[in-house]
Amino acid sequence: MRAWVGIGAVLAAMALAAGAQAAPATAAPAASAAPGFRLFRPATPAPVATPPSAARPPAGKALPATPAASAPAAAPAPAPVVDAEPPIRGYAVPIGGALKADNDEVWQRIVQLAGGKGARFVVFGTASEEPEASAKQVVDLLQRRGAVAEALPVAPKFLWVDLNKVVRDPALIAKVKAARGVFFTGGVQARIVDVLQPGGQSTPMLEAIWDVYRKGGVIAGTSAGAAIMSTVMFRDPPGIVDILKGQLTDGKQVDRGLGFVGPHLFVDQHFLKRGRFGRMIPLMMAKGYKIGLGVDENTAAVIRGDEIEVIGDRGCLVVDLTEAKTDASLGAFNVQGARMSYLEHGDRYHMRARSTTPSAPKLRGELHDAESPNFRPYYTDDVFHLDMLGDSTISGAMSRLIDSVHKEVKGLAFDVLPRANDPLAELGFLFRLYKGSDSMGWSTEEFGGELFTVANLYLDISPVRLPMPLYGGWAGPSKPPPAVPAPTAPAASAPSGQ
Repeated sequence: MRAWVGIGAVLAAMALAAGAQAAPATAAPAASAAPGFRLFRPATPAPVATPPSAARPPAGKALPATPAASAPAAAPAPAPVVDAEPPIRGYAVPIGGALKADNDEVWQRIVQLAGGKGARFVVFGTASEEPEASAKQVVDLLQRRGAVAEALPVAPKFLWVDLNKVVRDPALIAKVKAARGVFFTGGVQARIVDVLQPGGQSTPMLEAIWDVYRKGGVIAGTSAGAAIMSTVMFRDPPGIVDILKGQLTDGKQVDRGLGFVGPHLFVDQHFLKRGRFGRMIPLMMAKGYKIGLGVDENTAAVIRGDEIEVIGDRGCLVVDLTEAKTDASLGAFNVQGARMSYLEHGDRYHMRARSTTPSAPKLRGELHDAESPNFRPYYTDDVFHLDMLGDSTISGAMSRLIDSVHKEVKGLAFDVLPRANDPLAELGFLFRLYKGSDSMGWSTEEFGGELFTVANLYLDISPVRLPMPLYGGWAGPSKPPPAVPAPTAPAASAPSGQ
């Protein structure tokens, strides 16, 4: 099942006319000169030599198994992450939000990871506007899958509760320590952090949650409950284009998270649905992250050690900035060489090896490898995306490009209706998604529709000028077009003989 969007030729030409070619460089990005804007200045990434590509399998064949990475399908990447701390025994399960009640793949897996039938869970509705109703719904859904779940009264919206006492209540802390699973509902992620880690200081209740995790339990959270999983999180962020323009402030738009996934992985949610890769990359560069995980709606990632497994309805995007560069001379945010991989249910990503292992159905399906002599791409038409940050645009562009004769696809992100006082109203961004020598894809139609896994496509983001307004009334030509001369009648010929 293959269908896609049309071409925006006018804006494509506009973007090209702006001269937005991404030039490789190693300098840190320049801060915007616009007043009132603060641009994070990321540390300059050290140049890393591109490793030689791993030997490729014949078309349709999986790479042979390796003991280190459970048959990673992509070429091993540079410098692995080294963490001196002992590994956490438990499972972190960030969920991208909008988790449906009938998503058994996610709900049942959470219960199974906590020990199966009878596993005890505590549920925090802390982030929610209606914490009692939100937590009760999760309790019911977990119990429907065999768990024993209880909601804890820890939420700023419970105005009658003294939060300072609740997070130190021995009876509630004992319930947390007796649990094998902890679940955070969606809402406002700042509420969770402010209650459990006020002023950056861990409370006894947060220590009890960590105790569950260290002993092999499950920490799951949806939407806001997923956002807290990193050591850094978006707190109250502006729009994505504003973030690309440099509007990010520590303590206001960006703040500390609870760090369940460790210091090396950044997690974001509602990811593909809301085009949030456009905000993830600037934050990762600002904070020195090399690996980012974006979890889409009704989807979860099971994280343990260095492995990420995707489960659920949609997919996840992994962003690797190990070899990414930036060019200060371009005058606004830019990046070259961000590596992107798209994973769906059953696919795995290995953070140390920087490699992807597709699910078994996809390994049985079709291999998409532009370097193979047997590559027969389906798509031949070119595409330009007018809104690269649109609903699932990036994942669709990746799955289409890996099965295309073309080596790259481009798109734009910009403010259609910029604020009247925006000094950067004409600043937009050109996205160039392209194949590398290690780009590969797998697809299957075993389940009725076409499902894709895509490993190692690359992304450049460059600033471009988009004159505002983008369009005006069509007044018609200044003078009528020249008349088309009427065709001359052929000369009469003499009648032929009979």
